[in-house]
Amino acid sequence: MSANPVRMQAMHQVEAYQPPATAFDPAEEPGKIFGENVFSLSVMQRRLPKSVYKSMVSTIEKSTPLDPDVADAVASAMKDWAMEKGATHYAHVFYPLTGLTAEKHDSFLDPVGDGTAFASFSGKTLIQGEPDASSFPNGGLRNTFEARGYTGWDVMSPAYVLENPAGNTLCIPTIFISMTGEALDHKTPVLRSQQAMAVHAKRVLELFGHEDPENVVAYCGPEQEYFLVDSHFLMARPDLLNAGRTLFGAKPPKGQEFDDHYFGAIPERVLGFMMDTERELFKLGIPAKTRHNEVAPGQFEVAPMFERANEASDHQQLLMTTFKSVAKKHGMECLFHEKPFAGVNGSGKHVNFSVGNSELGSLLVPGDTPHDNAQFLVFCAAVIRGVEQYGGLLRASVASAGNDHRLGANEAPPAIISIFLGEQLADVFDQIAKGGATRSKERGTLTIGVDTLPNLTKDPGDRNRTSPFAFTGNRFEFRAPGSNQTVAGPMVVLNTIMAEALDYCATTLEAAVADGTDFDEAVQTLLTTIISDHGSVIFNGDGYSDEWPIEAEQRGLKNLRTTVDALPELITPKAIELFSTYGVFNEREMHSRYEIGLEQYVLSVSVEANLTLEMGTTIILPAAVRYQTELAANVAALKAAGVEADLSTLQTVSAPLAALRAGLAELAGAIAHEHADDALETATVIRDTVLPAMAKVRAAADELEGLVADDLWSLPTYQEMLYVL
Repeated sequence: MSANPVRMQAMHQVEAYQPPATAFDPAEEPGKIFGENVFSLSVMQRRLPKSVYKSMVSTIEKSTPLDPDVADAVASAMKDWAMEKGATHYAHVFYPLTGLTAEKHDSFLDPVGDGTAFASFSGKTLIQGEPDASSFPNGGLRNTFEARGYTGWDVMSPAYVLENPAGNTLCIPTIFISMTGEALDHKTPVLRSQQAMAVHAKRVLELFGHEDPENVVAYCGPEQEYFLVDSHFLMARPDLLNAGRTLFGAKPPKGQEFDDHYFGAIPERVLGFMMDTERELFKLGIPAKTRHNEVAPGQFEVAPMFERANEASDHQQLLMTTFKSVAKKHGMECLFHEKPFAGVNGSGKHVNFSVGNSELGSLLVPGDTPHDNAQFLVFCAAVIRGVEQYGGLLRASVASAGNDHRLGANEAPPAIISIFLGEQLADVFDQIAKGGATRSKERGTLTIGVDTLPNLTKDPGDRNRTSPFAFTGNRFEFRAPGSNQTVAGPMVVLNTIMAEALDYCATTLEAAVADGTDFDEAVQTLLTTIISDHGSVIFNGDGYSDEWPIEAEQRGLKNLRTTVDALPELITPKAIELFSTYGVFNEREMHSRYEIGLEQYVLSVSVEANLTLEMGTTIILPAAVRYQTELAANVAALKAAGVEADLSTLQTVSAPLAALRAGLAELAGAIAHEHADDALETATVIRDTVLPAMAKVRAAADELEGLVADDLWSLPTYQEMLYVL
């Protein structure tokens, strides 16, 4: 395919690839290995004293306060269990505002004065750790000279043993806070927001006659999209290696236009990787359910089953770590960037969201006759109110430099946050707005026309893939999060806006009932008010249409196209009041996340800009100049021989080469520009000057890729990276 030695060597190495030796046993039953490395309730029941176990169950399942007196017994049992599985160290695992996972390892062994050592792990050590807080992003919550930070055991998320060829480690999920008790992580606000939502969900359920209902929790089912490329190609692409996405690359002759990759047969090498990852995920208690080819060549998806939001968030981080490590074992790199390849679909992380408990199930299940299901309608209306009031916060929760490349493209929803309800629910709420719902559209039947095939049940409404927040039968699917992002951010916002909306619903209904209003009548009035005041967020049309942004503006919906537009939503008075009222963030914590978001944006784009300048100057420009020189030498030789020379090829190459030089000069100037002290102003300048300059360099370089002789082009091409696995 290529005569360039760098690319040819990579191709030969891909061709010579041999699958790694694996411990996978075809006779092994997945059910038996599921959760085998998790310190689960079943493990606790076998190893803990009965009273300690009961206390743990009460905390985990009913959210009662943790009894500190049980910590020593739990720590001892946890240590013995982990060491039996080969663990030599333990680690408090936490989730700092980098969006990644952090861990600090300590040995179980403590020295004794006689030269020996013994294994110990106390309750105090289990409950609390102390990593450096100043070396992580904190947005001004900690000064550089103030280093102390604390990790605290989250009993709601189970500990697990992480296997490694070099040795196993007991991993304990923890929160990460400053000395002032302010959150320096993603887990703490998830727990706070969950608690706030549960309080007001319980009030609503009690109004519907449920006596002392079980604690309501948020459930999350994140669908993870990703790309796989061979490691040899990665090592020949500085942009993929350092930025996680290609900064150059011409569109291949064949992309995704045939739709032949989507749900196609999974390549053998990829299937081996998937089976290997699933085995590791099963051992860690992560319920991976679905795997398939995604739309773009080289793109795939894994979807776990629903879990409690806190645990789902932890599992999502662990899933990404596992995918990265297993991919390397299979000679590949797993790419989680939202847009690693231009011109084909990017990757998202669709967050399926619902609320409920084990007693009542999901509270977002409409049933066969949703117009009669008042409890469902109130919870659904709460979602509508929350999203309409705080759509800007939802957009801010998924804001990143990477996701800016994806939102609004043909595989992702637009940046305008709206709700798709489907025909059935839209009709029900339309009836409510006009005075009361009396009917629901029924399911139909699809007649196939083949006698041997059964008739299929038809849902009362279709799905809308262009909606950022769509009802999909028993849950809402938030399609805007990017594949590289933690699901904690969106879940914090969803929980908090639900807390506010359910608080409003409960307060309104309680007041109406206290005044003697019939409860059913009070519910009807509440629903009518919500749909009248907040129904503008409901949009069942095409989110990609040119007319939608115009209509959305008329409806008063925000179109926050970029991260720089979205992040200020975090520090509006309305947002600060929301999060402080429900005890999720104080004003300092909100400002810290705003500052960190801008800092991450500036750093991400700056790294990409420097890479663009470096690769353009040292790789692409020399290749183009060499080719131009070859062509010029050919023209000169022909003229010297008295042969008429055709200058068209030389001229065709010279034009984009001149554009490349001009673009590189413009980019160098944009990078060297001194930015203001204000973070928002700096991010704005980078968005408006650096990104356009990068685009000019890329346009010229990608044109040259289609012109320069193949043996001079050293960067692996899209054609190679997307199709050679």
